[in-house]
Amino acid sequence: MSKIILFFIGAICLIVQMSSCNNGKATNSTSAKTLEKDTVTPNIIYILADDLGYGDLSIYGQEKFSTPNIDLLAKKGMLFTQHYSGSTVCAPSRSSLLTGMHTGHTVVRGNKEIQPEGQYPIPDNTYTLAEAMKKAGYTTGVFGKWGLGFPGSEGDPMNQGFDTFYGYNCQRLGHNYYPYHLWSNRDSIVLPENSGKKKGAYAPELIHKETLQFLETNKDRPFFLYVASIIPHAELAAPEEYMGKYRGRYPPEKSYKGVDDGPEFNKGPYRSQEETHAAFVAMIAVLDKQVGEIMDKVDALGLTEKTIIIFTSDNGPHEEGGADPEYFNSNGPLKGVKRDLYEGGIRVPMIVSWPGKIKLNTRTEHPSAFWDVFPTFSDIIGLEKPSNLDGISFLPTLLDNGEEQKKHEYLYWEFHEKGGRQAIRKDNWKAVRYNIFDKAQTTLELYDLSKDIAEHNNVADQHPEIVEEMKIIFEKARTPSEVFTFNQGTYLNN
Repeated sequence: MSKIILFFIGAICLIVQMSSCNNGKATNSTSAKTLEKDTVTPNIIYILADDLGYGDLSIYGQEKFSTPNIDLLAKKGMLFTQHYSGSTVCAPSRSSLLTGMHTGHTVVRGNKEIQPEGQYPIPDNTYTLAEAMKKAGYTTGVFGKWGLGFPGSEGDPMNQGFDTFYGYNCQRLGHNYYPYHLWSNRDSIVLPENSGKKKGAYAPELIHKETLQFLETNKDRPFFLYVASIIPHAELAAPEEYMGKYRGRYPPEKSYKGVDDGPEFNKGPYRSQEETHAAFVAMIAVLDKQVGEIMDKVDALGLTEKTIIIFTSDNGPHEEGGADPEYFNSNGPLKGVKRDLYEGGIRVPMIVSWPGKIKLNTRTEHPSAFWDVFPTFSDIIGLEKPSNLDGISFLPTLLDNGEEQKKHEYLYWEFHEKGGRQAIRKDNWKAVRYNIFDKAQTTLELYDLSKDIAEHNNVADQHPEIVEEMKIIFEKARTPSEVFTFNQGTYLNN
């Protein structure tokens, strides 16, 4: 009898072991295995600023104003010095983030407008980060700007894995801070306070209120909160309570003449702003305050120890609507701004806080990019990663537990405006090609970022073997797209 009992006990143990090996958990990462043992199901908050430059945070060197709450987030976690956005403009950067693929493979590779509202949609068969989180049992919410599918399309956030959406569907309408309407899930919410030329409801405040409510509503279950702020993208506008604090403090002030009436008013074109310097700083102050309030809310709900908070930006600093990145040194030591594929257009701040897991006030020089976020989150929550991802998990860097951090063979970007542009980073080498629509005008520039972070010295003539290697990578790094071809004149600037 005892042998029979022992047999059944052994069989039961075997079944349990087999089921634990086939539950969809990642098994190829020491870091992921460590987290499995801890039975960790952390909440994840991903905050994405809009057009915030590498030098626009005081923790990254900004000297004209401060960002105390974002700086505090960095002191509570890890600051990345070599993190890259998915693209140098909005939609493809977000597509790269949500698909885990760079712009040579991701489905949305440029800003392509759909009238009267929205952008080219992510196809229904695209497997997004939000769908993966939802599959893992997370409640998912996106608050702010979407830009990856017009309302009701297959790319609508409600059709791409999000349970809750509040904000702008269309990134063009997201130019305006006092919009006529916002979207709540599938419903268009008219804002009578902003009818005509009125400025009664500041959209970032409305969106922030809903963001905090999402935290309150979902405090007892795992959640993925994607906060896609529109700050500090043009137009330059902030409530008077903020403007009053900075008015007159940034001389010589700069004014901008925009569109203040007519059929296009408040439908994309930027309003005038007489004090663009003060307005920019005021907007950053709003963003910083909101980050602080998210941190405070998480703490008040008792969720701090099991919540990851990430802060970053979708591309480099912009020059629209009177913005003055040169005045504020918004790209720090880097060359270029939004729409450039030099470092200033694509290298962005990233801060990650995870109490009890990430060491306090640490920095890393590990090169990473938006397409690494999907596999990193997959490792954190124990999901099998899709095989078509370009990203590499940076979880070993976050945990700093002795596991070797895998590195990219190369990082790749392509851009479908300004004559067509491409860029590659391989180790410390950076290759840039502009004017690729016109082969007669195309040249390949090469920079050694270990010696020349500002990309001042083109050393292509000195390293012909590296140039030839980069040419091969430029060809193999991308797959053709019937929608986002390298043809001039098909994309609008957003």
